[in-house]
Amino acid sequence: MQVSAQHQAYWNKTLRMTAILLAIWFVFTFVIGFFAIPLSGIVIFGWPLSFYMGAQGSLIVYLLVIWYYQHYMNRLDEEYGVAEGEDA
Repeated sequence: MQVSAQHQAYWNKTLRMTAILLAIWFVFTFVIGFFAIPLSGIVIFGWPLSFYMGAQGSLIVYLLVIWYYQHYMNRLDEEYGVAEGEDA
């Protein structure tokens, strides 16, 4: 199967954004937890940063990652002419 340059560019942009967002997910899932004890010294709203990130911060970041991926992919789909049509 022959892949056009436009299709290759679309796929490269998709893979790049997926890798960046997965790296952000990895940092907030594993790296923050690994440094939980040193982060306990930083207090936000009366709670240690490690507790805040575990209880609320990471969940907010996950939602932002999902929202940004959806927003980015919709824009990319429109740019490359592969967007889904609106249902009537």
